[in-house]
Amino acid sequence: LSGSNEQASGSAGGRDYKEKNIKYFIYIVKCSDDTLYTGIAKDITKRVYEHNHLSTGAKYTKYRRPVKLVYQESSTNRSEASKREWAIKKLSRQQKLSLIASCKK
Repeated sequence: LSGSNEQASGSAGGRDYKEKNIKYFIYIVKCSDDTLYTGIAKDITKRVYEHNHLSTGAKYTKYRRPVKLVYQESSTNRSEASKREWAIKKLSRQQKLSLIASCKK
């Protein structure tokens, strides 16, 4: 269920620049009504838990519980993650299912 985009780590002038190495994840969950929901998060485990148990999950998934994580990929920054999320959201259902299937091979 994993995409790529590994990050580099290190320091600049003796300073650790971990804040620039925060990974964002683009994910797809399958809802109980068989629909697909795409989002981004820093912590996927926490986000899926929120979708399933808390009011902080998306309104869309709140009434379609339980949800199951079916796809994820990583990005090194929020901007790129948001662009990828938007690109995935524009895909047809069949294209999303193909994307999900391709990561399971």
